[in-house]
Amino acid sequence: MDRSDYAILSVIAVITVAIGIVTTTKPLGTFFVESTRQAATTTAAMAWITWWALVIGFAIAGGVEAWVSTQQISELLEGHGPRSIGLATFFGFVSSSCSYSAIATAKNLYKKGASAAAALAAFQFASTNLVIEIGIVIWLLLGWEFLLADVVGGLLLIGLMSVGFVYVVPDKILDEARENVTDDEGITVQDPVCGMEVDPEETDYSIEHEGQTYYFCSQSCKDSFDPEEANTSIPEKATSWSGWKSLADKQWKEWAMLWDEIAIGFIFAGLIAGFIPEAVWTSVFSGAVFGLPVYVLWTAALGAIIGVVTFVCSVGNVPFGTVLWTRGLPFGSVLSYIFADLIVPPIMKAYDEYYGTTFAAVLSLMIFVTAVIAGFVVHFLFLGLGLIPSRASAQIAEVSIELNYKLVLNVLATAFFAFLYWLHKQDSVAGGERGDERHAAMTD
Repeated sequence: MDRSDYAILSVIAVITVAIGIVTTTKPLGTFFVESTRQAATTTAAMAWITWWALVIGFAIAGGVEAWVSTQQISELLEGHGPRSIGLATFFGFVSSSCSYSAIATAKNLYKKGASAAAALAAFQFASTNLVIEIGIVIWLLLGWEFLLADVVGGLLLIGLMSVGFVYVVPDKILDEARENVTDDEGITVQDPVCGMEVDPEETDYSIEHEGQTYYFCSQSCKDSFDPEEANTSIPEKATSWSGWKSLADKQWKEWAMLWDEIAIGFIFAGLIAGFIPEAVWTSVFSGAVFGLPVYVLWTAALGAIIGVVTFVCSVGNVPFGTVLWTRGLPFGSVLSYIFADLIVPPIMKAYDEYYGTTFAAVLSLMIFVTAVIAGFVVHFLFLGLGLIPSRASAQIAEVSIELNYKLVLNVLATAFFAFLYWLHKQDSVAGGERGDERHAAMTD
């Protein structure tokens, strides 16, 4: 997120507080004290409840990114049949939860030959909304019914988008999008040492080994390359010290990209819970005036719009969504809000830069429409099955540190986080000269 994004979020925060000031019936002094206290405790409670899940989730994402090559994945995703879509969904499920990282990886997969349905529908959505950490956070804050709905709705959205890419979007638009990516960046391969994407036609560093050419970003990576290690299996990487060092680096990169969005999600959830009175939510979600289907449909669209304008995505959406749920947003509409995280303005801007304006508009519109449809369908499916939970079951209580499973998991997670950070720093220190040399080679 850049400065303009933070500026917009600051304006939204000010508007939130202003709405509370205008609508409260309490004395302003009392209102500010009570609202600030509730906002702070809500933010802290949500962070406390979800900390261990975030640590474990980012570690899993780091392991997948460190131990599995995107080139290997893209070769499995060239078609748009059930097998390719299923594999793309699975790879997304075990991959990163950062929306910005997800769209960048999906772009690379698409550039290297994966179909639009597999890369930009299945993988891109699953790697943001169906990943392990967001699932655990949904379960902890909203309950198992929402977790099940997230999976069902997510699979429905992927199916709808895949059908749209295959049968609705003209091939000409898809081809132009792939050409835009390839023309802007060229065909790249992964440096087997540092993982950086390298243009084979521009780099001066390569090695031939047993009929295969390996390309590197710098002389230092080329010198440190071990052909035997390049062909190491995933189990071997997972049980080696170097493999865990790579995991530590990758998961720290994920934290660096996403920590602010997670924090913003918690903070905004606290602001909404603390500063906007119940009466405001009651008036907004006043009930099914024109019948339940119409009510759920327009609130699903409203939820998706809220997801767009708040700029918060991925895991950071869940705390905010929890407050929206407790304040009256319908079950399926909360899902539409969560699913809209891939069309926040910075990401739509990235789509434009990657694929061109036409395809960016098509992709953004498809995500919005399918997010609304998925939320609408899941709402009535779960209503019919009697699986819509009570709003009172959502976890936005004040922070309470007790000797229970949360304390044990958070202590263990903190120790694991500290270990991975130490491992990351050890790798960085040991490779400091190599990193400087690599950077110099890339900028010459």
